[in-house]
Amino acid sequence: MKKGLLLCVCQGTCPSFHNMNIFEVGNAIRREGLIDFMAIHPQLCADDGDVFLSTLTEDKANIDKLYIAGCDPKMQQKMFRDAFERSGFDKTKHFGVDIRNMTTEQAVNAIKNLIKNN
Repeated sequence: MKKGLLLCVCQGTCPSFHNMNIFEVGNAIRREGLIDFMAIHPQLCADDGDVFLSTLTEDKANIDKLYIAGCDPKMQQKMFRDAFERSGFDKTKHFGVDIRNMTTEQAVNAIKNLIKNN
């Protein structure tokens, strides 16, 4: 079962991400072996983010769970729906968590909870 984590940082300029080190967030999760792959994208809701998601999820058999940490999970469902439909990725395999306005430690804990509970 392959699990992946995508971190989206709203271009890295959004004030809601200024209290965390996004690289340390990703490293903390990666070091614990909770996921099989991890990537940081500057803005998944932009056109190139759609292309990235469609390309990543084209090989549906290889991703059993895709965790995305960034903005509100309900917004993620709406924004990523087209990319998932284009690639044929089962959207029920997408799990989102909002990490805005968190510290590094808070974001790591929120992502760990998401992974452990899904």
